[in-house]
Amino acid sequence: MPFRTEPPIATPPRTAVLWCNLGSPDEPTAAAVRPYLADFLGDPRVVEIPKAVWWPILHGIILRIRPAKSAAKYASIWLAEGSPLKVWTLRQAQMLQGWLGERGHRVSVFDAMRYGNPSIEQRLDELQKDGTTRILVLQAYPQYSATTTASVIDAINAWGAKARRLPEFRFVNQYHDDPLYIEALAQSVTRHWQHRGRPDQLVLSFHGIPERNIRLGDPYQAQCLATAGLLAERLQLRPDQHRVTFQSRFGRAKWLEPYTEPTLRELGSQGVKRVDIMCPGFPADCLETLEEIAMEAREAFLHSGGSEFNYIPCLNDSPEWITALSGIAERHLQGWPTRAA
Repeated sequence: MPFRTEPPIATPPRTAVLWCNLGSPDEPTAAAVRPYLADFLGDPRVVEIPKAVWWPILHGIILRIRPAKSAAKYASIWLAEGSPLKVWTLRQAQMLQGWLGERGHRVSVFDAMRYGNPSIEQRLDELQKDGTTRILVLQAYPQYSATTTASVIDAINAWGAKARRLPEFRFVNQYHDDPLYIEALAQSVTRHWQHRGRPDQLVLSFHGIPERNIRLGDPYQAQCLATAGLLAERLQLRPDQHRVTFQSRFGRAKWLEPYTEPTLRELGSQGVKRVDIMCPGFPADCLETLEEIAMEAREAFLHSGGSEFNYIPCLNDSPEWITALSGIAERHLQGWPTRAA
C-alpha cells in the first residue's frame, strides 16, 4: 500500500488537542441524514453483528425508512448556526484553547467528529500539513465504551495506517470520576435548584448500550453508576431521591436497564409530581437530549400523571465545565513542551 507524501515539519514542532464528539448530519434533511446514519450504524464498534447479516438490514431496510424520521427530529432542535452538537463542540474547543493559552500553553484545539464533518481524518490531515507533531486526543465521552471511545481510536489508527510520518499521540479514554467533572455537574444542578427549588426525583439518564456488551467486558455501565454515585454524594441526595436510567435504545436486543422513558411513565403513574432530569454522559446538548429527553420524555411523564418536568441542560459552555475540561487536558499534556519560552 502506498503511503502519503508528508510535508516538512514546522519549526518549532507544534502540539494540538483534538476534541472529538460523535457527530451530526450537515443538515436536517433525509438526504443529509442517510450518509451520516450509514457511517454511524455501519461502524462495527456500534453494531456488533456480522457484516453479512447486518448490511442487508441496514441498507435494505433501515436506511430506506429511518432517515426521513430522523431528519424530522433533527429539524425540531436545529439552530440557526446548525446542529446543536456541532455548535457546542466547536464552542468548547474554542474556549478550551483560550483557557490553555491563559495558562501559558501554546497549543491549538480543534473539534472533530467521529461521523460527519469535520471528520477526524480531515482534522488529522490539516494538523499534519500544519506541522503538528504531538496530538492529545480528548473525547466528549466521560464514561469509556468500546462503542464510542474505542471507535474514535479506530478512526485515528485507520488514518495512521496510511501515514508515512505519524505524530505522537496521547489518548484520554475516560474521566467519569474526575473531581472537576463531578463538580461541574453538581454546579449545574445546584444553579437549577436555586431558581426552581428541588424536585421529588432527580433522574440521571445515560445513553444506553446493549447489555451483551457489558457481559463481554465493556466498563461503561460501572462508570455511569460511579459518576451518578459521586454526583449524588456531592449533592447530598438520599438513595430514594435520585435514580439512574438509560436511554436511546435501538433494535430489539436487551439494552441496559432501567430504560428512561418507561421509568418516567412509572413515576408519573405512581404520583410523583415533579421530576428533574439531566444527562451526565453528554457534555453537549444534542438530538438525544433536546428531542428525546426535553421533548419526548417530558410528554411521557406529563401524560402519565406527572405535573412538572424540568430538563437540566448539558454542561455546554459553562465555566465549571471548561475549567474541568482544561484541567483534564493540562494534566495529560504534562511533559510535552507546550509552554512559551
